[in-house]
Amino acid sequence: MHIAILVTNTDESDFAQAHPKDGQKFSDLLWRVRPDWTFDVYQVKDGHFPDTLDFDGILITGSPASVHDGAPWIARLEELVRDALTQKTPMFGACFGHQIIARALGARVGCNPQGWVFGRVETEFLRTSQHTALYAAHKEQVLDLPAGAEIVARTDGCEIAGFSIGAHVLTTQYHPEMTGNFMSALIAEFADTLGWDVADRARGTMAQNTDMDALAEWIAQFYEGAL
Repeated sequence: MHIAILVTNTDESDFAQAHPKDGQKFSDLLWRVRPDWTFDVYQVKDGHFPDTLDFDGILITGSPASVHDGAPWIARLEELVRDALTQKTPMFGACFGHQIIARALGARVGCNPQGWVFGRVETEFLRTSQHTALYAAHKEQVLDLPAGAEIVARTDGCEIAGFSIGAHVLTTQYHPEMTGNFMSALIAEFADTLGWDVADRARGTMAQNTDMDALAEWIAQFYEGAL
């Protein structure tokens, strides 16, 4: 399969430069289970968009940006989301990607009443009743569903932790692409911003890693099932 990765991560700090970028993170994630897949990476946060949606799927990454920021690239990405849905191009969104898909399709995105959610979070997948851990880094979340959507995952404090629309849209509020080492480094980097109480709680969740192979398989099977 040939997937377009749309990078929305606006962090260009020294910390970001010291770690793999999001396009590489998601490529590495899916290569765990589908080593023959290919990826084109587009820095949509810099205004670099694909000329066509003629891909087997698109993937929208996370970002420290808010879907409410009003930047021109965000409005353009919302148009792409609507076009992809119309054309039934399989579309996966993570964190910011989850939120921008929801907002582009008419749902509300707002602040989490509990503030920052950081670290390893147990997530209930409703179709299987299984609980799977993912890494979280968000303070906004989807507040209601776009038309035709179904909740596929939830966590304490986040009722819409993921949704689907038919066979062609799948999202998660969380970060399947992040490794345990990166998440621990992110907590340390943002401790002052988060507040030490949030950072300490986040550190307390990191005794175990997520099952990245299982998360990669979940995303890969979505793309395969959509086609």
